[in-house]
Amino acid sequence: MKFDRHRRLRSSKSMRDMVRENHVRKEDLIYPIFVVEKGDVKSEIKSLPGVYQISLNLLDEEINEAYELGIRAIMFFGVPNEKDSVGSGAYDHNGIIQKATRKAKVLHDDLLIVADTCLCEYTDHGHCGVIDHRTKDVDNDKSLPLLVKTAISQVEAGADIIAPSNMMDGFVTEIRQGLDEAGYYNIPIMSYGIKYASSFFGPFRDAADSAPSFGDRKTYQMDPANRLEALRELESDLHEGADMMIVKPALSYLDIVRDVKNNTNIPVIAYNVSGEYAMTKAASQNGWIDEERVVMEQMVSMKRAGADMIITYFAKDICRYLDK
Repeated sequence: MKFDRHRRLRSSKSMRDMVRENHVRKEDLIYPIFVVEKGDVKSEIKSLPGVYQISLNLLDEEINEAYELGIRAIMFFGVPNEKDSVGSGAYDHNGIIQKATRKAKVLHDDLLIVADTCLCEYTDHGHCGVIDHRTKDVDNDKSLPLLVKTAISQVEAGADIIAPSNMMDGFVTEIRQGLDEAGYYNIPIMSYGIKYASSFFGPFRDAADSAPSFGDRKTYQMDPANRLEALRELESDLHEGADMMIVKPALSYLDIVRDVKNNTNIPVIAYNVSGEYAMTKAASQNGWIDEERVVMEQMVSMKRAGADMIITYFAKDICRYLDK
């Protein structure tokens, strides 16, 4: 009886390495960093073991460590001292992200700075835009000019990529037009255009102090049950000028990553979010899993699904694994 012998290509590590279809590289990684405005702080985030809130005066060490490990793209999230109803700290020339960006560029001018362009970390209500007090919901159109101001201020500070995460309708076209009018034609937009109203964001909201003080974000983030809606969002963002597309979260949405990859020719980014990180860390700390093997399997699954890049809190760990 004749049968196929697939095991021929699995017979040794060298053979398996030669025929491996997907690879995780340092160049694929974007490392998120939480920067706080108050001084002399390096505080581990309880729900994100190994991830810290770091003040500006202590930021050099974190950036240099990431750079020396081989990371060439970082994403800053700011935790300001003061917040207000319109998130004015987001577009302040001397805001926390703007200061962090300038500092990073002085340290390593070839380090790519991805700017998270949103208001939620800067509003006293924790939502991603201006609140219409009549409807108790985010006013889409009144929020857009503030997001444009935020993007321009981030680029002026040295940001290389604008990553708007607010999920307002029309945010890509408004930011693209604003950047172009300001002369920033060559700044790409990495759109969080496919962002689900997920339960996996909890630890991030602890880290960024950005939990909504009332309601939720379901009127502007996507329903986790929907698949075709992601393709509608993709189509809109492509038409409006997005250069790259983020799918957030990653692991529970790998089918969406594949759908996006199959329907576009721009780079696709999977965001390995805080809840996914926290669950893996908790299982590892309890001795239930081999952390390194599980993390790398997760990363390969994102690449196999079609991700070109991965935003992950594991970035430094992955660089160490690859160095081994």
